Amino acid sequence: MQAWINVGTPENFEILRKRKFDLSPFKASRRRQTAEMQPGDRIVYYLTGVVQFGGVVEVTGPVREETKDIGLHSEVKEEEDYPFRLPTKPVVIAKPGNYVEIREITDLLEKTRPFGPKKLGMCFRGNVHKISQHDLDVIERLVRERA
Repeated sequence: MQAWINVGTPENFEILRKRKFDLSPFKASRRRQTAEMQPGDRIVYYLTGVVQFGGVVEVTGPVREETKDIGLHSEVKEEEDYPFRLPTKPVVIAKPGNYVEIREITDLLEKTRPFGPKKLGMCFRGNVHKISQHDLDVIERLVRERA
C-alpha cells in the first residue's frame, strides 16, 4: 500500500464531500502518478490556501479517464480538467472547519520536518505527492480526532 497527498482547494474538497468521496480526481498532467495508484492505496487531501489536511480516502479500483464535468475548479488554470479519476471510499474525514493545521504539526511528519512551518509551500508544490506510512498514520490519527 502506498500513501499519497492530493493537493486541492477547500472548495473542491467540499464538492467531493457532497459526493461522499466516491472518487478522487486528478488533473490531466497527472496521468503517470494516477496510473501508479492501486486499490488499497490511501489518499490524503491537502487543502491549499488554508494549509490543512481534510481527510483520507482509500482507492477501491483502477483509474479511469472521464471528461464529464463534476464541478471542480483549478486555482491556476480556469479551464483545467480533472479527467483522471480513481474510485474511492472515505477512511476518515474531518468535520467541516475542523481540519488539521499543518503548520502546527510540521515536526511530526517526515515530509514537512525539513521545511518547517515557514516553508511549507515548497513542500506541497504540484498536485500529487507520495508520503511514508509513518506520515499517513500520524495524519489519520489527527484527522480521526477531528471527525
